Amino acid sequence: MFSQTATAAAKRETGGGDGSAAPEVVRRSRYPTRLTVYNEPPELEVSIEEFEGFALDRLQVLRAIEDAQLRARGEEDMRKRVNEALEKHLPLHTNRSKVSPRQLVAERRKDHVSHFILRLAFSRTEELRGWFLRYESALLKHRFKEADLAEKQELLAAAKLRLDLLSPAAKEERLGEAAHFYAAHEQLFEVEFERVLDLVSRLQVVLQGGRAYVPQSEVVALLLHEFRQTLTRALAVCAKALPQMGEDERLVPVLQNLSNQTARSEYQSTGVAGAVSADSVDALGGNFPLCMQHLHTQLLRDHHLRHGGRMQLGLFLKGIGLDMQEALVYWRRAFSAMTDDQFQKGYAYNIRHNYGLEGKRANYSPYSCHRIITTNAPGPGDHHGCPFRHFSSERLRAALHKDHLTDSEVRDVTDLAAAGHCQVACTRHLETAIQRRSRSTQPAHVSAIASPNQFFDLCVAAAKPDSAQNSAAHSTLPSGP
Repeated sequence: MFSQTATAAAKRETGGGDGSAAPEVVRRSRYPTRLTVYNEPPELEVSIEEFEGFALDRLQVLRAIEDAQLRARGEEDMRKRVNEALEKHLPLHTNRSKVSPRQLVAERRKDHVSHFILRLAFSRTEELRGWFLRYESALLKHRFKEADLAEKQELLAAAKLRLDLLSPAAKEERLGEAAHFYAAHEQLFEVEFERVLDLVSRLQVVLQGGRAYVPQSEVVALLLHEFRQTLTRALAVCAKALPQMGEDERLVPVLQNLSNQTARSEYQSTGVAGAVSADSVDALGGNFPLCMQHLHTQLLRDHHLRHGGRMQLGLFLKGIGLDMQEALVYWRRAFSAMTDDQFQKGYAYNIRHNYGLEGKRANYSPYSCHRIITTNAPGPGDHHGCPFRHFSSERLRAALHKDHLTDSEVRDVTDLAAAGHCQVACTRHLETAIQRRSRSTQPAHVSAIASPNQFFDLCVAAAKPDSAQNSAAHSTLPSGP
């Protein structure tokens, strides 16, 4: 697939060099349509320079989408920001545009190849896979919304969605009075409700007997569901294939560099809080993110946490600098309602295990935001998890007000959480905390966080007068390639 001498092949693939060929050249190429769901891997030669350049340009677009979700003021601003990034780094013109057929095919070739390069680069860890899946899906959704009707039909046909179109008679028969929920002449598709959970959560569809009735205007939800399912499986396959590339000195460093361009790498402690002892943990609680504030408060109130909460808070405290001996002291004091014998038999082993001193002696890292959000949802009596994902809207608003956010800041954060942008909502909360702790009149701007420990590091650094320390903390969140 890769070659240092791919120029001739690229010229053949893009329809020659004079740019005067008719649009028929495009229709007969490997890329007759502008949009794709990337079902087929590229079978062509790509130079090492193109390999890295294509991937970096696509990564710039995905990061721009992430940043737009954090910064944009409304849908139109979001659309403008993403379109500007696409035009600069990954343009895709239509067949009706005035650009040459060669350029059309070259653009589509770059889009196709760059997706598969990043698919490989971001398959290494669960967090990287989650990040890539989230923003590739957002990119596809944006492009679908911007496409004309013919392009949308071509993309839906390529995706091979399983759609059962309801006739007007079937619509009245199956939905009855509920048919008035939809416009009179709107076409409906009958699908399993699991395929459109996003629409179900937003009350955008009627449910009957486990089936959802999706209007044509919302068919993008079905497209994204199938795309996510397919891409999730493909990323798992790539993850298994990566070890076989261990000997390739050309590609492995490039792939590692690409995935390191985001903040989704495993958290590494910065030590910004200095030496942390059992005596100082409670005083540092004001710098905790909302998830850890909640766990900390419940621990102080109940003198106990269930296993999920102990793991989430315990590894977080380890990450901020609490060593094993101090952790044993801290947790013993916190669990003051039990005897020493009960603590030693029921809890001390797990604390030592988290520090790699028991069991398989693994050195466990603090939980990432992705892991907290997507695994082990809290049940009754549990306090772990992500408040932006697992709290009710009323409970979240109360927690944010308690943390001294203004009404407008609370509304901004809760709107993001309600839209499913949990990490973006937490980052907005972080920015208000940094501005307050640094006593700055200027809004704080950071990239989307990936770990509760990064939230803590930035809050601690913001309260310090030494700007060099402040900058060091900010550097844990790279702003771009």
